[in-house]
Amino acid sequence: MAQSVRSPMSHRQLTDLYYLEMRAKLLDISAFLDRLDRAQDADRRPTDFRVDGMRRAFQELLSPEPGRTARVHLCLSDPTAEPISDASGLKGAVGAYSPDSYRPIKEAGK
Repeated sequence: MAQSVRSPMSHRQLTDLYYLEMRAKLLDISAFLDRLDRAQDADRRPTDFRVDGMRRAFQELLSPEPGRTARVHLCLSDPTAEPISDASGLKGAVGAYSPDSYRPIKEAGK
């Protein structure tokens, strides 16, 4: 296993430098989740693969084990190795993996 590279800064220096930025990001995430709770269809709790991926990623954030970044990235990434056969109709990246998002939509007349 590769050794991790140590930061040239101390725990305190890193905290002093990044804490307020990370605090703001956590507040942004919590506000997003609160908005989902207040959505018009929140009583039905529709599932969304992107939010599901985020929730899996949150669990990784709580882990005391090193390597959280890679594991969080995997929660949101396509685990397949084979390229898709037809990308026509795909509009672009969605930020998380769902097998349904890789089903090309046939455009009218094609």
